[in-house]
Amino acid sequence: MPTADSLPLTSRTVPRWQDPALPVLDRVDALLAEMTLAEKVAQLGSRWIGNGLVHTSGDADGEARSLNVAPLEEVFAEPGNVPLDEAARDGLGHLTRMYGSRPVTVAEGSAELVRSQHTVQRGNRLGIPALVHEECLTGFNTYGATVYPAAIAWGATFDPDLVGRLGAALGRDLSAVGVHQGLAPVLDVVRDYRWGRVEETMGEDPYLVSMLGAAYVSGLERAGVIATLKHFAGYSASRGGRNHGPAPIGRRELMDVMLPPFETAIAVGGARSVMNSYSEVDGVPAGIDSWLLTDLLRGDWGFEGTVVSDYGAIAFLAAMHGVAADTDHAGVLALGAGIDVELPDTLGFGRHLVERVRQGELPESVVDRAVRRLLTQKAELGLLDADWTPEASVAAAADVDLDSPDNRELARELAERSVVLLDQGSALPLLGDGRTAPGRVAVIGPCADDARTLMGCYAFPNHVLPRHPGMGLGVTAPTVVDALRAELPDAEIVNEPGCDVSGADRSGFTAATGAARGADLCVAVVGDRAGLFGNGTSGEGCDAEDLRLPGVQAELLAELFATGTPVVVVVVSGRPYALGEVHPQAAGLVQAFMPGQEGAAAIAGVLSGRVQPAGKLPVQIPRRPGGQPGTYLEPPLGGNTQGISNIDPTPLFPFGYGRSYTSFAVDDMRVSATEIPTDGEFAVSVRVRNTGDRAGHEVVQLYLRDVLATVTRPARQLAGFAPVRLEPGASTRVEFRVHADRTAFTGRDLRRIVEPGEVEAFVGTSSADLTCRVTVQLTGSTRVVGHDRRLTTPVDVQPGEDDAAGR
Repeated sequence: MPTADSLPLTSRTVPRWQDPALPVLDRVDALLAEMTLAEKVAQLGSRWIGNGLVHTSGDADGEARSLNVAPLEEVFAEPGNVPLDEAARDGLGHLTRMYGSRPVTVAEGSAELVRSQHTVQRGNRLGIPALVHEECLTGFNTYGATVYPAAIAWGATFDPDLVGRLGAALGRDLSAVGVHQGLAPVLDVVRDYRWGRVEETMGEDPYLVSMLGAAYVSGLERAGVIATLKHFAGYSASRGGRNHGPAPIGRRELMDVMLPPFETAIAVGGARSVMNSYSEVDGVPAGIDSWLLTDLLRGDWGFEGTVVSDYGAIAFLAAMHGVAADTDHAGVLALGAGIDVELPDTLGFGRHLVERVRQGELPESVVDRAVRRLLTQKAELGLLDADWTPEASVAAAADVDLDSPDNRELARELAERSVVLLDQGSALPLLGDGRTAPGRVAVIGPCADDARTLMGCYAFPNHVLPRHPGMGLGVTAPTVVDALRAELPDAEIVNEPGCDVSGADRSGFTAATGAARGADLCVAVVGDRAGLFGNGTSGEGCDAEDLRLPGVQAELLAELFATGTPVVVVVVSGRPYALGEVHPQAAGLVQAFMPGQEGAAAIAGVLSGRVQPAGKLPVQIPRRPGGQPGTYLEPPLGGNTQGISNIDPTPLFPFGYGRSYTSFAVDDMRVSATEIPTDGEFAVSVRVRNTGDRAGHEVVQLYLRDVLATVTRPARQLAGFAPVRLEPGASTRVEFRVHADRTAFTGRDLRRIVEPGEVEAFVGTSSADLTCRVTVQLTGSTRVVGHDRRLTTPVDVQPGEDDAAGR
């Protein structure tokens, strides 16, 4: 006699909320009607198993750090001592980082996930499982998974299709091991290069970040994994570039610079989750900003997904911001403002909310609002289906290879496309172009023989493994020295670090300069080592006082230049550093933004000439370490105001810049109309020719300038771009279709408007190399536009008459 549970769903009665044949919203309503208030509140929380352990950071003073949170262990002491069965009494919203908290194999992580889900299901009478989330910013942040380039390197590719493939690959890996939500991408727009989290961003232009972010989100979401947009909003505008610092910006800057990437990732990419920022904007912390989290996000944009708290953000409302009396009070404020789920552990959204509802302090409808959003996602993911089991959720885990050949090939392509040739100088490429291959190469610098310097702070080897000495990297990751030995098999390669990334120890200078003097060529590899909360020169909580190379690396370079040996400088970093004194003395200059485990081979390939440089700067390279940092998105008074200020902020290399071993010409500009209404559209096209003797990539860039506006506007702003690949002598025509909405900005009354008047359109290969220009007149009345406006600029790349160009 079969049991009821063994019968197919069509042959037995199941609760309406477990029936996948019913509409999701009907199922969620049915489940809510079954739940007690305590069961609803339980869905708002999360549990980070093992986070109560305090790990030693390994730095000189041995200061204790909690895993991936700011050093406020007292905030997390309470949940750290609560076992999962107690935390999941009545249910649980999220399980936090089952794979990413300590070095575990896929088998170990999936087994723990199954055990934990069974505990969660047993803990509530309705058997509702938890949603599982992980970090995935530089790849799946777990032991043995491919380490891709940091997000700032994605920005350097200017290639949404490539970044979309990354999102899809990560989504497949996450889904295969039972992960439902990924905490990425970071959509913060860089405003101050000193900020430690520059490496996690995709650059300083909102349109670039919008297009790459939407592509990543789309890839992740197509794989069935919820993408989480971080950090909403204003986090990167902190005063002095300090982590968690207040953001003293106005509503207009917030709306025109910070918010468009989030809006685009929701409208175009289909993101289903948003994470609030730690920061305060104009005195209001994001976690209690109902205008941001509810009026704008839900009301204006129509967002229907979940808002999750950044780790500890609700507790920080009391502990750091001082806007809540205690953590319980903070939970009431955050829930009312629009945060739905608290991560990584339950603090402010604890059981005290039940009593506050019963006392009339908090409407139950506010609890229902948040729970409905989370349960909707659980239903969409299949977690509420009657036949869902923890074992089935990880059924594919046994066969998944988190560092597969396909993953590494994608990591290689991303790395190669992201390396930026700033100046080939007299020495690059090392092979070809009539140059004699160097017989002896001195590879000097603290980043030359340390694979961790190729990886961002959210890469598992830098994020977690420093707390587990002896575990290695978990992946195969050649260093630049290794890669150059493979790239130049006939050369004798000698290596000396010279100094560490940070610190003042100069004792290695003598050996380093001696090696350089005895070599035909010196390759100096300098830059950053990512870490967390001061345990690195880049990364979360690793902010910079100025934009000098860290430690004594600039002094090391000066001594290497003094040897008389040609020195090619490679900067491997998470932020741009001031290179004004380096550039004139370098025999070649290359910028690599933390290119991941395949990055060393990409760098070596660019140096040799095997890899054609293709990267473009998503941030400027400053000339001097002070008097900046700036952004190219400045109104006229933010630029070079000679005679008004003695400080010239002109960068050494501008936004969008990057050279190649071939050459390109952009010309023959055509425009479909020079006058359009304020709700019209015009098309502008240019011819792009490879005028050199090698195949190569170029990024054609469109910028707009509002000639006369009712508020100050940037001198130029990226409005479209197109990566193209051309064979020698080939050409292609690139067309941008520009709707008048793309000129919209926030006016004096804080409404977004399209104004009549002249708009200049420029096309070229960087923000400072714009060879084509046309003026278009917008006519008619001022239009107020909203979330339904055109957010993107469609691009069409057509082969020329004499070629078959490829994207």
